[in-house]
Amino acid sequence: LRKWRGNAGAGGVRTLTAVGTVRRLEVAAMALALGEGGGSRLRRQLESGGFAAGEYVKQLSQQSDGDRDLQEHRQRIQALSEETAQSLKRNVYQNYRQFIETAREISYLESEMYQLSHILTEQKGIMEAVTQALLLQADRDDPTLGARRAAAADPFLPLSAKEAAASEEGRQRTLTTLLEKVEGCRDLLPESPGKYLVYNGDLVEYDADHMAQIQRVHAFLMNDCLLVATALPNRRGAYRYDALYPLDGLAVVNVKDNPPMKDMFKLLMFPESRIFQAENAKIKKEWLEVLEETKRNRALSEKRRLEQEALPRPAPTPPESTNPFEEDEEEEEPSAEEEVVDLSLEWIQELPEDLDVCIAQRDFEGAVDLLDKLNEYLGDKPVCQPVKELRAKVDERVRQLTDVLVFELSPDRSLRGGPRATRRAVSQLIRLGQSTKACELFLKNRAAAVQTAIRQLRIEGATLLYIHKLCHVFFTSLLETAREFETDFAGNNGCYSAFVVWARSSMRMFVDAFSKQVFDSKESLSTAAECVKVAKEHCKQLSEIGLDLTFIIHALLVKDIKGALQSYKDIIIEATKHRNSEEMWRKMNLMTPEALGKLREEMRSCGVGNFDQYTGDDCWVNLSYTVVAFTKQTMAFLEEALKLYFPELHMVLLESLVEIILVAVQHVDYSLRCEQDPEKKAFIRQNASFLYETVLPVVEKRFEEGVGKPAKQLQDLRNASRLMRVNPESTTSVV
Repeated sequence: LRKWRGNAGAGGVRTLTAVGTVRRLEVAAMALALGEGGGSRLRRQLESGGFAAGEYVKQLSQQSDGDRDLQEHRQRIQALSEETAQSLKRNVYQNYRQFIETAREISYLESEMYQLSHILTEQKGIMEAVTQALLLQADRDDPTLGARRAAAADPFLPLSAKEAAASEEGRQRTLTTLLEKVEGCRDLLPESPGKYLVYNGDLVEYDADHMAQIQRVHAFLMNDCLLVATALPNRRGAYRYDALYPLDGLAVVNVKDNPPMKDMFKLLMFPESRIFQAENAKIKKEWLEVLEETKRNRALSEKRRLEQEALPRPAPTPPESTNPFEEDEEEEEPSAEEEVVDLSLEWIQELPEDLDVCIAQRDFEGAVDLLDKLNEYLGDKPVCQPVKELRAKVDERVRQLTDVLVFELSPDRSLRGGPRATRRAVSQLIRLGQSTKACELFLKNRAAAVQTAIRQLRIEGATLLYIHKLCHVFFTSLLETAREFETDFAGNNGCYSAFVVWARSSMRMFVDAFSKQVFDSKESLSTAAECVKVAKEHCKQLSEIGLDLTFIIHALLVKDIKGALQSYKDIIIEATKHRNSEEMWRKMNLMTPEALGKLREEMRSCGVGNFDQYTGDDCWVNLSYTVVAFTKQTMAFLEEALKLYFPELHMVLLESLVEIILVAVQHVDYSLRCEQDPEKKAFIRQNASFLYETVLPVVEKRFEEGVGKPAKQLQDLRNASRLMRVNPESTTSVV
């Protein structure tokens, strides 16, 4: 490139351009190597294996006429690079779903491998336990066989009871010496003749979620429990008590090495878990083996203890009595032997651990099945001390299971999946005899789901569109909840009252959102009427399951609807008064036949069928503009109010109609008595006749059709010739 730059003589600009082009060509060639191949000559040249960017630029510069050719060529190469990048991006996007599915499958496979490893470890433990149990049975049959086998297996085994007692005493002395170094554990570990130290060592604890180092600990494994102590910073070899875990409720899980996180194992103690790291792989293996072995020995010793307790004990021999009359009484009242409960069955011995496994694996059905099996077995058995101890262990697992099921139904969990997602936890709580708690948690979960769904609704510009979505979301959720409740609590009739109370509170939440959008935003009466109509139609869907909440929605909406009716009534009265103040009592001239035809249609839709008798020649109407406008506005108010009508609104609607009609009738009556011009007086009489003989009967008829019964107030108003006497000398309208 230096030789070419010395010979080119084209100046610094071309040189800089060439250097930039070399770099861009190298980038373009790398991009083309990653992207899809093209068909153009330039693409094939750049994709060739022996392509040299420097030689290519040198040859291109010699053939070009000036900087413009180089700039154009650079733009073509840059466009080709961008095209290749876009193609590569498309390929990545096309395979993105496959990448995700592959990663998910790998995660599932890893989880299954961990479960398989745990199952194999348990199977190994079961086989060793069975082997040891067979050896113990053989030792019972032939006591000398066990001694010979032990001597052959371990020539250094103590040969006398004295030596065995000395060994036991030495192990207890070692335990006492070590525990003296742990502060705060003396009261938690009562001295017992059978407790001794099995294994101990230093470990490092890590956070189970973030795998961050927490602290250094020292673990003491005894034959019945595991003690964890933290190291004191200023005292070497001294520790402080941290936790104590019984071996009955402890599970050990091997953690797969994932550098730099290695030599770790996990301890499961429902509902928590802790991860520890050993110093090396050998110590980790020793911890795993000694923990499993100690747990097996503990289970076997507990089993033997229960077998011994289950054996019938001979009744104590009563002392001989010198009373000769007691013989007959003793013969008449023989002593009844206490019935013995057999708790040596294998499934009963393993029941607490099986319950722990079911809870850890979220096998709630299996856990409840085991509890039902135990209750059925102990149903007709007497309550003795071994049964009480077993019940105490099982009750602790029942509390743990109940806590897990309660957490499954808590609103903090995901609310997706609808009501059916809660069926599993609810059904198991009911089987555990916790139907009241299941009902309460189920309804709380559904209330949170409904509230979340309402909050997530977008408030659209059109109120009616938002109300359609709101009603669909709320009433659909309510219907699904009712059906699921009927399925889950079919045999618990006492829970239905709780559902009715919940439905009422949910309806109140719905009405709050409904009123805030419809009534608080001062929507028109027609819009409010359409929204209330939509809510009523959706509410009727609940009648499919025998649930009628119409009266509840009426009771919750009555205050807002009253306010809307009175507000719209005031608007009509103010508009009528304003038109009355400008009334000139002239005929209407609509100017065009189209306008006259439109007015006929409007009056016909209002229920005025004889409007043609009030039309004149051409486009004239023999009525005042004020009376026509009042008729249309009053009938529109009545139609919208009837959509909102229910019995609690009867008097409000009737009084509002009477007030509106009184304003127009009083104005016509006053004008008729005050007007002196005979022609205008005749015109006023014609308008009054239209109001009394046409408009008021139509209002009365439509009100009776919508309500279902006639209104005496409207009949009295129509039949009266003068509604109010006014001073004839006055020149103002009195209302």
